[in-house]
Parts: sequence; structure tokens; C-alpha cells
Amino acid sequence: MKYTQLGRTGLKVSRLVLGTMNFGPQTDEADSHAIMDAALDAGINFFDTANVYGWGENKGRTEEIIGNWFAKNAANRDKVVLATKVYGNMAADGEAWPNHDKLSAVNIRRAVDASLKRLRTDHIDVYQFHHIDRATGFEEIWQAIDVLVQQGKILYAGSSNFPGYKIAQANETAARRGGTIGLVSEQCLYNLFERRAEMEVIPAAQEYGLGVIPWSPLHGGLLGGVIKKEVEGGRRSSGRAAETLADPATRGKIQAYEDLLDKHGLEPGEAALAWLLTRPGVTGPIVGPRTAGQLASALRAAELELGEELLSGLDEIFPGPGPSPEAFAW
Repeated sequence: MKYTQLGRTGLKVSRLVLGTMNFGPQTDEADSHAIMDAALDAGINFFDTANVYGWGENKGRTEEIIGNWFAKNAANRDKVVLATKVYGNMAADGEAWPNHDKLSAVNIRRAVDASLKRLRTDHIDVYQFHHIDRATGFEEIWQAIDVLVQQGKILYAGSSNFPGYKIAQANETAARRGGTIGLVSEQCLYNLFERRAEMEVIPAAQEYGLGVIPWSPLHGGLLGGVIKKEVEGGRRSSGRAAETLADPATRGKIQAYEDLLDKHGLEPGEAALAWLLTRPGVTGPIVGPRTAGQLASALRAAELELGEELLSGLDEIFPGPGPSPEAFAW
């Protein structure tokens, strides 16, 4: 496994990030623990979760599964860079009591203590804002984070799903306050099919020294050989992939993508992950395996070297927006 610094920090993290969103809803605790064991054995040291994972009446369940894994072997916690998120409404019925969601100082304090309890640890390495909070200023947010850092409950703060201007606002506010390191990472939707982050989000992250952590690297399975699976196994696509493939033009692009990779003897999902590892500013994509086999596929992707001819071919099928502001100014 290869490692890199997380943005401008001295923190070393693996080029693949273990996403845990499926732990609980899709993968039971025993299998989740086996996947975490295998990931750590393979050198993946960056684990990502969120307080809301588990969903519905089981919100928080994913953090509990991870906490139980730490409890089985204390050495695991020392080896893992642990990231979780705050913002979401934790009420099982979806009706949040006032101040029980988003990024007020009150909710940040409450949420971090609840996550620490579920995760069975005394600190979170990277505490991430899951979404922007339009009602709470960054002065208040950083005041709350500074207290948590001083208490030793968190070490770094990161963002998720932030537009470029909010990354700038957050870190300019941190700089004015002094003594606050600001955001060190941004977790955004980014993959071959969805490249809008290249226009503003990734340039802002690079300018302010944030590591970029792409989520949904296969765009809901769309880039994982979905047409090939339909033809060979009769498996119908679902969710985001099915909705997107309903458009004939998009289906043609995905077919061209799969044909190109077949020509090069590569699995689509592995190539899509490997492509992200070539992108400027990317720390590492989040892989969210439901099974040990999916984890093994992701690990193979980390070793792939994509040639210039293939990279050019991928750009032809999925052209990016181009640099900002030229991409939208003329």
C-alpha cells in the first residue's frame, strides 16, 4: 500500500480509504469486522464513517460496529486514522429536536461525545462537517472545534460536500482567528462520470492545502462494468446506475468505456479507481466494500498503472469541465 500526506498536514494516510457506509445496512457485524481486518492487513489505515450511517432507526449502528472492532484489539485503534462526520439529524423518526443536528456549537459538542461513545475511543482523528450549515457562521464552528482540539477529542477538521467558496470562507475565517489550522480535507463526489469538482472544489482544496477524498468513485456502480454484468449474468442495474443508463446517450458512453477497458484487458471498476489515483490533489478515493471480494478488487486497483493512451481515451469519453474560470466564462 502506498501512503501520502493528508493535505498540508503531517498525517500519513493510505491511498485507499475504507468507507464503512455498508456496515450494518448491507454487511453484518462479523463480516464488517473481517473486512476491516483484511483492509488493515493490506495496509489501509484510513477508515471513514459518519454518525448517521446505519440509517433510519439504526443511525449510529455503523460507528458501533467499528467501536466493537476496536474493543476486540486495542492495537487496531493505534493503527487507524479514524474519520467520522457531524451534521445529520440523528432522530430515528426523522424529526430532529431543536439543536440536535447541523453545526451549531451545541450540536457539535453533543455529537462528538455521542460518536466517541459509539466508536469506543477517546479521540477522532479527522472530524468532518457532512454538509454546509447555512445558519451557522464559521466563527462559531471554529470556536467549537478549537475547544474539542484543546480537550483532545479531535485532532483535525475536514469538510464534505462543500462548494469551493465555502472551503475558502472556512479557511479564511480560521486564518483570521489565528491558532486554528482550518479544514485539512474535503470529501466530495468525484469520479470519471461526475467531474464537476474539477471546476471549483478541487482547485480550492489545492489552494488551501486540503486533501481531496472522492466518494462514490464508481458513481453508484455505473463505472463498475454494469452493462457487461447485465449481458453476462442477467443482473439488472438499480439505483443511480439504472436511472442514468435510461438515457440512451449515457448508455452509449458507458458502453464505449467498457469496450475501451476490455481492449486493454482491465476491469472497469478497478480502472475507475486507478484513474482517481492519477488525479492532481486526490489523497485517495473512498471504497465501500460490502464483501471481501469487493475489497480485493479495490486493492488490485491501487496497483494499476494506467498508460497515457488509456488516459487519453478515458478523457475522450468523459471529458472534464476544463479549468476555472475558462470552463464557464468563454
